[in-house]
Amino acid sequence: MSFFKKLREKMAQQTNEVADKFKHGLEKTRTSFSGKINELVARYRKIDEDFFEDLEEILIGADVGVSTVMELVDELKEEVRLRNLKDTEEIQPVISEKLASLLEKDDKDTTLQLQEGLSVILVVGVNGVGKTTTIGKLAHQFIKEGKNVVLAAGDTFRAGAIDQLEVWGERVGVPVIKQQEGSDPAAVMYDAIAWARSRKADVLICDTAGRLQNKVNLMNELAKVKRVIEREVPGAPHEVLLVVDATTGQNALSQAKAFAASTDVSGLVLTKLDGTAKGGIVIAIRQELDLPVKFIGLGEQKDDLQPFDAEQFVYGLFQDAIDAEKE
Repeated sequence: MSFFKKLREKMAQQTNEVADKFKHGLEKTRTSFSGKINELVARYRKIDEDFFEDLEEILIGADVGVSTVMELVDELKEEVRLRNLKDTEEIQPVISEKLASLLEKDDKDTTLQLQEGLSVILVVGVNGVGKTTTIGKLAHQFIKEGKNVVLAAGDTFRAGAIDQLEVWGERVGVPVIKQQEGSDPAAVMYDAIAWARSRKADVLICDTAGRLQNKVNLMNELAKVKRVIEREVPGAPHEVLLVVDATTGQNALSQAKAFAASTDVSGLVLTKLDGTAKGGIVIAIRQELDLPVKFIGLGEQKDDLQPFDAEQFVYGLFQDAIDAEKE
C-alpha cells in the first residue's frame, strides 16, 4: 500500500472541519511547495542527480533548512536505490512519507502534559509572533473541553499587552489576573496562582514579556517568573510553550534556538502558517531543535489553533497529488 493511500484512509477518519482547516490553512505552502514538486516530476522522466539537485532547491526555498534538506535527499536516494524506483512519479509518496517521519514524535510529546488539580502553562516568545492570540485560542479550546481556565497577564512591559489579553479573556469568557503596567511579572504570577487555586481552576495560562530574545534581562525575568511558579506549584510549569511566527522563516528558527537555550521549552506553537508559502519551517525547527510542535495556527478565528498532527500536515501539503493518484 502506498503512503498516499495510507494517508487517505487515515484522513477519512478525521472530521471535515479539521481536514478543511489544514487544507485551507496550508494552501499557500501547498501551492508553492507541492506545486513545484509536481512541475519537477512532470519535467523529469527519470530520477537522476539533476532531479535531486532541483528537488533540493525546492525544499530549501520552502525553508525546510539546508542541513535537513541534505539529510532528507540522502535518505530519498537510498530509498530510490532500495525500491529500485525509476519513474519520477513514484517518488512523490516517498517524499511525503519521509517528511512525515521527520515530523513525527511520540503522541505523549505532541499533546499537552496536564495534571490533576491546577496545571500551569507558561507561554514565551518575542513580540509580534501572536503569543497573546495563541493564549486566547488555547483558553477557548480548554473551555470547550469543560475546563476552568484563568489567564495571567505577565507581559507588563509592552504597552497594550494587558489590554490585549483582557480582550481575549472577554471574548472566550475567561478571567484575566493583572497588575499595573510596569509591575513585577513574578508578582502577577503569584497573584494568579492564588486566585486560580481559590477558584479551583484546572488550567492557568501565563503570558510573558516578549522583548528581543538576545536581551539578558528578559531571560533573567523569565527565570524569576519560573522560580515563583515552581515554588508555588511544585512541578510547574507543566508546559513551557514557545510561540514562533512561521512567516518569518529562518528568523523563527533563530528565535526558537535562543529561547530553547535559555528556558526549558517543552513544545512549540507555530502561528500564521496560513499566511506563508514557506511552511517547511515547521520541519526545520522540528529537526534542528528536537522539540515537538504541539499546535499550529491556521487562521484568525478562535477555533483556528489546531493540535499538530504530522500526517495531517503532510496530507495538507500533498493533497492535490494524493487526490490525483486516487483518480
